[in-house]
Amino acid sequence: MLYSPYDWNESLQHRSEYVDLRLRSGSPVAGVSYDEGVLLLTIRGSQRKIFEVYDRLMFSALGNQADLESVRIAAIDVAHQEGFSRSPDDVTIQRIVGFAISPLVKRAFADAFSTPLVIRALFAEVGRHPDRDAFFTLNYDGEFAALTGSAAVAGTLAAEQAMMEHLQWDANARPSLHGAIRAALWAWAAGRLMASEPERDAPPSGSDLEAVLSRELKAGALEAAVLERNTSRESKFRLLSSAELDPVVAQLL
Repeated sequence: MLYSPYDWNESLQHRSEYVDLRLRSGSPVAGVSYDEGVLLLTIRGSQRKIFEVYDRLMFSALGNQADLESVRIAAIDVAHQEGFSRSPDDVTIQRIVGFAISPLVKRAFADAFSTPLVIRALFAEVGRHPDRDAFFTLNYDGEFAALTGSAAVAGTLAAEQAMMEHLQWDANARPSLHGAIRAALWAWAAGRLMASEPERDAPPSGSDLEAVLSRELKAGALEAAVLERNTSRESKFRLLSSAELDPVVAQLL
């Protein structure tokens, strides 16, 4: 059987359409650099979605849980290999995503005889100073992008753009943890709404976002984690407690 370049391109298009459709209903993830560290926030179902990768790195994603686990484990393995063979300071988000994980994801997508990963991932790295905090988004086709200050992944490009509108501020005036949680919640609601209503033209109003949060928090669980910049604990990674999240939710709703 002959396999022409046209067939290959058509296969990629079909695979992209398939994954895009699967991701549309996924729960967005918002990332925010705040004054004392880096925050990732989402609303999940039964399975946890935010994980530590290495001392200064964490990860979350939307998509198939099995694919999320595959990428998470690969990132952890690469990070520890880099830390052992080089040094912990050499374990950076750029090396993990750009040099290791992205090529693996790209190969899975381009191979017409394998199943593509259904995933859109967000990696975060906390720096010694706020201006060194970094985010990388990774798409199911292996394409990645570096961002600073904030980042978002969602079911559609329009949804991500709507999220980023709620995550913009002066780079020299990082929010507090409370402010970061609040901004991430609004961004998450905007991403969820825009992904579920792709034909929507008008930006969501405050009442629209409140309705989305109220509905989704009844069906799922709010999950947020931070990498703390200056902590006396052995691990910089910490899942936020209900006592830290509930007051912010109460103010919004």
